[in-house]
Amino acid sequence: MSPLIRCHWIQSVKLRPERCTMEVTQGSPLMLPHTLQELLGHDTVQVELIPEKKGLFLKHVEYEVSSQFLKSSVYRRYNDFVLFQEILLQKYPYRMVPALPPKRMLGADREFIESRRRALKRFINLVARHPSFWDDVLVNIFLSYNGQDVQNKMRESIRGIGDEYMTTPFASQAKDFLPADIQVQFAASRELIRNIFNSFYKLRDRAERMAARAIDNATDLLGFGKELSALGSDTTPLPSWAAHSSWGALKQALKGLSVEFTILADKAAQQGKLEEIDVVEKLNLFLDLLQSYKDLCERHEKGVLHKHQKALHKYSLMKRQMMSATVQNKEAESVEQLESRIVEAENAIMVMELRNYFSLFCLHQETQLIHIYLPLTSHILGAFVNSQIQGHKEMNQVWNELKPKLNCLFVGSSNLATPPLSPEERHFFSR
Repeated sequence: MSPLIRCHWIQSVKLRPERCTMEVTQGSPLMLPHTLQELLGHDTVQVELIPEKKGLFLKHVEYEVSSQFLKSSVYRRYNDFVLFQEILLQKYPYRMVPALPPKRMLGADREFIESRRRALKRFINLVARHPSFWDDVLVNIFLSYNGQDVQNKMRESIRGIGDEYMTTPFASQAKDFLPADIQVQFAASRELIRNIFNSFYKLRDRAERMAARAIDNATDLLGFGKELSALGSDTTPLPSWAAHSSWGALKQALKGLSVEFTILADKAAQQGKLEEIDVVEKLNLFLDLLQSYKDLCERHEKGVLHKHQKALHKYSLMKRQMMSATVQNKEAESVEQLESRIVEAENAIMVMELRNYFSLFCLHQETQLIHIYLPLTSHILGAFVNSQIQGHKEMNQVWNELKPKLNCLFVGSSNLATPPLSPEERHFFSR
């Protein structure tokens, strides 16, 4: 490391007195020691919608954000989340910072507001459970600061402080911790996670459709029961020739069936909601994490790697100019200026090279974090199976309670022959 860069690095480290939040284990700081249970258990943050407050011109949505770990509860608006994410990206450009749901200025209906609330909850939980973030003063401010101007407080927290590279003591030695084939490993991991993302995206879509079908089924069952009730409540008088018809008794029986269909509708709706919360939301959480990894890979390629290549190209051009000036015996002052620019370019290239290795270092850790989260698959499948078992069990119980009431519709009386049963009906009533 050149004296100029070393001096700059030492000064940047002194800017931040707080301890570094990067996880360092005995041996190599490259390896993360965490388990999924540890990550999920570190904190649980609730994001709940509070009643709309009418401003002078526009109504705005506000959220109550409650951290279990910090035992705090604060009010935040969507714009607070936006600034928080922007600052987080400034401090941790080489980490997985989840994306936020889009802002919708006009026509935000209840469905959109609820969808955004869930997305904000996933975002803040992924942040609060990230080992590089959970001790950060910025996260602490967002989750616990109850002052008047939280946005100004967040801005103040990064004033005079560089990004993670500038504040991590061993950032300039990141290359020493990386495996020799880091580029090959990175390419393989990126391809693997891209494939996992595509499969989980399809799983989420299927799960959403199943949950929606359960809710649609609830609507249909409720409508079916209402029609039976309407049929049984019909007061249209019977013609004289049908005076001895069994229609009156049948109507009474049909009217009574609507109760069970209402219960069935309620059970189906509960199952749909349970699948939305326990299955779809967990899939969305994992997809948000995978998407943040994909975004990080793009930042690495378009950011530090691109700048490094650009600096190398610029340096190459200046070296050629220097050679040309030497050959042409240009003025000494012109040559000195060119030499000074070349030294600056060399320093910039060295800094970019160090940042590139640090970016790969962080990418290696973030890849580990993805693999730590992979067992979440078993949690999702378990929730899916349990929701199906519970839902079908409760529905089956109601159907069985309904069955005896159906029998009376087909048991004949002394003045009315029993209507013939189909083979399927005979099988049904013989059980």
